[in-house]
Amino acid sequence: MSSHEFADLVAGLDELKSSGFAGGAALATLVRTNGSVFRRAGTRMLVHGDGRIVRGISAGCPEADIVERAREVIIAGEAKLLQYDREHGYDALMELGCGGEMEVLLEPLKSADDLRFADAAAHCLQTRTQGTLMTVFAAEGRCMPQPRRLLWSERLVLDELNNPRNADAVLSQALSGTTSNAARLDEVSTSDGRIQVLVEKLEAPIRLVLIGINTTTIALANMARGLGWSVQLIDHRDDTPVSAIPPGASLLCANAAKMEKLLRFDTRTAVLVMTHNLERDLEYLHILRSQPLLYLGAVGSRTRAEKMRSAIGATRTPLCAPAGLDIGSETPEEIALSIAAEIQGAVYGRKGERLSYGAGPIH
Repeated sequence: MSSHEFADLVAGLDELKSSGFAGGAALATLVRTNGSVFRRAGTRMLVHGDGRIVRGISAGCPEADIVERAREVIIAGEAKLLQYDREHGYDALMELGCGGEMEVLLEPLKSADDLRFADAAAHCLQTRTQGTLMTVFAAEGRCMPQPRRLLWSERLVLDELNNPRNADAVLSQALSGTTSNAARLDEVSTSDGRIQVLVEKLEAPIRLVLIGINTTTIALANMARGLGWSVQLIDHRDDTPVSAIPPGASLLCANAAKMEKLLRFDTRTAVLVMTHNLERDLEYLHILRSQPLLYLGAVGSRTRAEKMRSAIGATRTPLCAPAGLDIGSETPEEIALSIAAEIQGAVYGRKGERLSYGAGPIH
């Protein structure tokens, strides 16, 4: 699941802990999909004993069925695998209207020990360190009473298997698998038989750095916060009023040289340059041209964009200028939408074409 969704989930889990697990709760995790479904494996939903949910695992149904089954799991105190296909839960599957298949792990949350994996994963996200979360939930096709997890982030930071041989087998397969960031289901041979493992990559939240404060960057900052991105606004002036900064965003008053000293960039960072001054834009772009970035954009006319490219030369991250998708944007809010969509496409390596024009998967 996205880091934004995971942050909401962690907030819900923290609230659950604060309440002393009053009323009980269950965690639903989408562990397998086949065909057309709304969400990917790794999507999670927290279900409280009173039916309240945090986040969602589909576009609606079979959520109602999952909530009802969650109550049973809370009472029984043991995990359960739910299958939605032609042989199991077909009524709920038909309500999906997409023809796909889903398998959902439901696990009861009874104490803080059940949430250790969430705390460890949250630490990875907060420190912007990559990690791999492995959830062992079934053996020989049968659901375990309680899933067990491993988390690798440069080292083994969580091991709930308490079986070094099995842990090594899971780690060896999980860490040597595909380089794709999509969650996947592994089947691992161990001394205790074949076990099923959900493998998920943990990546830092998207960070958006906006250089220049104006109506467009403010509109984009507000939109980005709604998407769950962290937002850093940079202004070359020292007297920018904090009141001008959208809630949840931060402000750094710095010229290009100072920015280079104070900020660390990474491949989960998107940067947009828009100071409305060509020479100043170029000063920042000269610093950014060699940085490892998810996205580098600059706003302006095509003529201005060509001047920028000519002045800074080759960039480590391709310069998107004029920034944004061609959707006829004119107002600051429309331009912000255009740029946010282009950045979102960069996150998943998509070009931003119309879904109705394609024939492949929509996720």
